[in-house]
Amino acid sequence: MKFTKMHGLGNDYIYVNCFEEKIENPVQLAQIVSDRHRGIGADGLILICPSATADVRMRMFNADGSEAEMCGNGIRCAAKYTYERKLTTAGGPFSLPGQPAGCSASLNIETGNGILTLGLAVDDRDKVQQVCVNMGQPVLVPKDIPVNLSGEKVVEQAIEILGQELLMNCVSMGNPHATFFCDNVELIELEKLGPAIENHTLFPNRINVHFVQIDTQTEFTMRTWERGSGITMACGTGACAAFVAAVLTSRTERSCTGHLPGGDLNLHWCQEDNCVYMTGPAVEVFEGIWPEE
Repeated sequence: MKFTKMHGLGNDYIYVNCFEEKIENPVQLAQIVSDRHRGIGADGLILICPSATADVRMRMFNADGSEAEMCGNGIRCAAKYTYERKLTTAGGPFSLPGQPAGCSASLNIETGNGILTLGLAVDDRDKVQQVCVNMGQPVLVPKDIPVNLSGEKVVEQAIEILGQELLMNCVSMGNPHATFFCDNVELIELEKLGPAIENHTLFPNRINVHFVQIDTQTEFTMRTWERGSGITMACGTGACAAFVAAVLTSRTERSCTGHLPGGDLNLHWCQEDNCVYMTGPAVEVFEGIWPEE
């Protein structure tokens, strides 16, 4: 099986071109190749497949084999892979409502969260350097996230975790996220709190966990415990969800830079269409061949 390792801000995945490869058991394959000691090493597996409704379809599997609805860092790399390997014919320039253009090509990618539109900033070597993703409208209703709570939103909701009372903000960006604001993310015992929150009974599909400190009205710093993968260098959908939570609680403006352990993402929550736009890099690390058993 031919594969390509790619990352968005250190959030790394193994990519397989399913236009050419046939994957019989992606759940098991994700577990094997993600192992950082006995496999290739990654946060998960992403399959780039044919689509009847978009340019390509992306399927994403966490390191534990569970299939996720979406991956913000992963989809930027999927767009780079698709464009540079000419799996489809790219569309024309992509314009972000209320913001400068800057993207010379566009793609549509089918995900578990529907079809998303991406703008590609391409250099003079025809290589993709930055990708802007229309992440869609945030989902705030608890039953649709899903969270086992009533009401219209989960904003500053008290929750007890390991003897601590924390204030929680829940948003879905195609997959579920819980954000907790704090003064210093480095002081958070993420390896303890992360799994306890991820597997709490409030979350029927488990949840991604983020601790966020506000730096200014246009900047924040975050750390992530990713559902099914543990501590990761970055989470694109998580950065969008944390950003939405920050805006809803009047902590930031509607355009912001998120500082993640792996690097920065530029975020914009557009008032015109209520969609969140995320811009960041996509990097190819290496190609290889995974041997048959």
